[in-house]
Amino acid sequence: MAFWRLCYHLVWATKNREHLIQPQIEDRLYGYIVNKAAELGVYVYAINGWYDHTHLVVSIPPKHAVAYVVKRLKGASSHDLNHAGGLDYHFAWQRGYGALSLGERQRPVAEAYVANQKQHHEHQTTNAWLERYAEFDEGPDDVGITPDVVPSIAREQRAMYDAWGEPPF
Repeated sequence: MAFWRLCYHLVWATKNREHLIQPQIEDRLYGYIVNKAAELGVYVYAINGWYDHTHLVVSIPPKHAVAYVVKRLKGASSHDLNHAGGLDYHFAWQRGYGALSLGERQRPVAEAYVANQKQHHEHQTTNAWLERYAEFDEGPDDVGITPDVVPSIAREQRAMYDAWGEPPF
């Protein structure tokens, strides 16, 4: 068996950032996500959110791509909510997600941030790196690289990271 320790802070939003995550469905939604993650061999250290988005701190085995895990968790959880009955609206996640890799020393800080989501939003102490929204929800434009042109540096400029303040961890 291979040794691995791959931790991530994942964030994704409800469709159009609508307030779809109401208190009466939170337990069901988060419980379902944790159970679906376990089926995939993904360990969930923390899960919480706000009315329009969800945060998770997870450990994903190397046999799965992050995109695959997020797709399964989002798709299965929205399907479950919409087919379980009891909702008077259609639940949907927005396209895209955020993923930040974590080291072992950063994981407790990320877990605490996720555990205190509601307090962060109520007191406006959120971290801009972890609460990005609007035009950035879908990620940067994919302009691609022309096959005949190889860039001299394949690295973002530091200014891109400075735009959001200090990194979260």
